[in-house]
Amino acid sequence: MRRTITLLLALVFLTALCLVAAELVSSATLLAENSWVSKAPMSVARKSLGVAVVNGKIYAIGGFPDLSNNDEYDPATDTWSSKAAMPTPRYNFAITVYQNKIYCIGGMVSNRSGLGTSFTGAIEVYDPATDSWETKKPMPKPRAQFEANVVNGKIYLAGGRTGGQNSTVSLNEVYDLETESWTTKASMPFPVVEYASAVVENKIYVLGGQDEFNETMNLAVNQIYDTETDTWSFGTPLPTVVWLSAAGATSGVFALQRIYVTGGQPYNSGDATNITQVYNPEDNSWSVGASMPTARFDLALAVVNDTLYAIGGTDHYILPGEEANDENEMYMPIGYRILVEEPEPFPTTLVIALIASVAVIGVGLLVYLKKRKR
Repeated sequence: MRRTITLLLALVFLTALCLVAAELVSSATLLAENSWVSKAPMSVARKSLGVAVVNGKIYAIGGFPDLSNNDEYDPATDTWSSKAAMPTPRYNFAITVYQNKIYCIGGMVSNRSGLGTSFTGAIEVYDPATDSWETKKPMPKPRAQFEANVVNGKIYLAGGRTGGQNSTVSLNEVYDLETESWTTKASMPFPVVEYASAVVENKIYVLGGQDEFNETMNLAVNQIYDTETDTWSFGTPLPTVVWLSAAGATSGVFALQRIYVTGGQPYNSGDATNITQVYNPEDNSWSVGASMPTARFDLALAVVNDTLYAIGGTDHYILPGEEANDENEMYMPIGYRILVEEPEPFPTTLVIALIASVAVIGVGLLVYLKKRKR
């Protein structure tokens, strides 16, 4: 009797061990670096939206046409929930985070037909802790189709449009959050709109975009602004020319420090791309990552613990009555350290060996029990 119990316990233990090992191998597969996976989509499809990250959660705000939606996405549970709406419905605005509050700056406002458009200088701040909005003094001159970046407690805003065609500016301003005041800094070498942007070590990288005053409007230019010296320089141009793309930087904590530029429009033809371009600021070089599952432009990119989320956008120009994209796709960046630094706990060969062991013990146990009955 005692032998039977021992054999049964051994069988149960090895079976459990196999299940755990198989689960770990499965998890490692899901966490493979340089790969994409689809997540829960937004409840409302939209483009030209803003996304921001506070305390590990993503907030998707505004978007075309004139949305005030504010939806919170929790990567841990892969779920969305609605939050307090933005006071001024708009799209193509700049968005950034400072001290766990989300700043929405400028943007465009149109009528429901999408034919009439005006520019706003509104600055509205969302506090996720209280689910409430606060209105600040507006910008000195309304702007849209630009990006906002925080460096050392100040918000930097470069380029964008102040109106319709031929209104692109090279203006580079700093917003002081404490005094709600503005200071003009060194102008951009190439005035661009709908560019991608990210910050690495106090430098702002302005990637691609469209310069309506340049003979070749869609640019591959990599403009680098040094906030400490108030000077611009140029990095290696993007391998593929894009505008209406999105960018995000990994910190070097969980993944290698890189800037990822996803999607966009290669030319002014209305086509969308799913390309992932990867920039290494350390050696000023580019490489190409895994392609995004859904080709799109006018999307937004959020970074949570060095994991990227590509949200919204469209694969065509939107006319009245057409819908944008509700996609939410997650990218595990190159050199993600969970896989790089930690060896796989249970290699596939070990799982197979354990399963074989369980099978042998199981057969032996059955033979033993039959002999006992005799």
